[in-house]
Amino acid sequence: MQLKLGKDIKTGKEVYLDASGTRAVLVCGKRGSGKSYTLGVILEELIAVGGREVVPIVIDPMGIYHTMTLRNDQQSAELYKWGLVAQGFSARLLIPGQADELYAEDILSELKRRGVEIVSLRLNASDLSPDGWCDLFDVNINQPMGIALFRCVQSLSEEIGEFTVHDLLRKVEHDERANDVSKEALLNRLEGVLRWKLFNDTDYIPLDRIFEPGGLNIVDLSRLESGAFSRRNLIVSVIARNLFRARSDARLREEFGLSRSLPRVWMAIDEAHQFIPENGRSLAKAQLIRWAKEGRQPGLSFVVATQQPSAIDSEVLSQCDIILSHKLTSRDDIMALNRLSQDYMGGELRGFITNLDRTGQAILVDDERESLSMMQIRPRQSQHGGGSKAAQSTDDYDIWGN
Repeated sequence: MQLKLGKDIKTGKEVYLDASGTRAVLVCGKRGSGKSYTLGVILEELIAVGGREVVPIVIDPMGIYHTMTLRNDQQSAELYKWGLVAQGFSARLLIPGQADELYAEDILSELKRRGVEIVSLRLNASDLSPDGWCDLFDVNINQPMGIALFRCVQSLSEEIGEFTVHDLLRKVEHDERANDVSKEALLNRLEGVLRWKLFNDTDYIPLDRIFEPGGLNIVDLSRLESGAFSRRNLIVSVIARNLFRARSDARLREEFGLSRSLPRVWMAIDEAHQFIPENGRSLAKAQLIRWAKEGRQPGLSFVVATQQPSAIDSEVLSQCDIILSHKLTSRDDIMALNRLSQDYMGGELRGFITNLDRTGQAILVDDERESLSMMQIRPRQSQHGGGSKAAQSTDDYDIWGN
């Protein structure tokens, strides 16, 4: 599976990303350089080339990827030069909790008119481990409140397996070993969780069944507040944990020649420094590091996009076998990327990055092929929902004079 990304600036030859196997990709660049635009190109290719054999997912903290259902008629002439046509792509917008509480009715109607499928994203309380619940409430597992919460979650897991937040509330309320202060604090927090309307309150729904191949699955986090222990990080953590488990099962079934329900997964995360920070903790960090380190075997590909590569956990950066870097100007960001330089490049990465001078230009480093290209990203077939107009300037795509 080859993803057409652009053309080599020197030779004019088309540049492809080999996606036949599992890849870990870093897309970076300063604001306005084309980072999110390039991420959209990768997603378009995954939908078009991967078909029903790939599940493309994008974690969208900015609310910009729903525009991919719309044709990019503005650049139809440039697309023709590339042998492409303007087109919209199938997209499902997974909105955490109650969609009508996060979006006004007229906005939801407009999204549906544009062909966006609206899906309610609900988590299962039992998909969080005892440690996960303690992390969510940021309580110390060695203190009374943390001990009580850990014990209650663990007991429910052993007794009934699949439980709801209501089950956990009752368990805490009747916990005779917890003191009144700890119980009151935990009950207040759990009642707050209920108000999120984020968790299933009846039947258990396996999370991997929500994501479908053949179109883009957009996890819309734009209406939720950011933060290391926020709902944003909680959602990404649970998704990563569940998909890892589901794909591990699917991979085993594939080895035995049995049918499997979940194809290979490509998960892209925009503004990834919110979820895997270099300094400090977050709810999603451990699970995403696991994806980067162990995702190859179960067939989990990973794309992290950021304006600040220096703010991404170094363990994740070191696992990326594809680097797509647009222009960077921050010394810290350039040096973070430069540490990934390899002998076959013929020079340090920072030297190539400083030679980028136009929006949409990028350095592509493919560690698997041991190759480096200075390239121009191809124009988008669908509409780009973020960035400035400069990022979509028609001049940027006509540097070969064709």
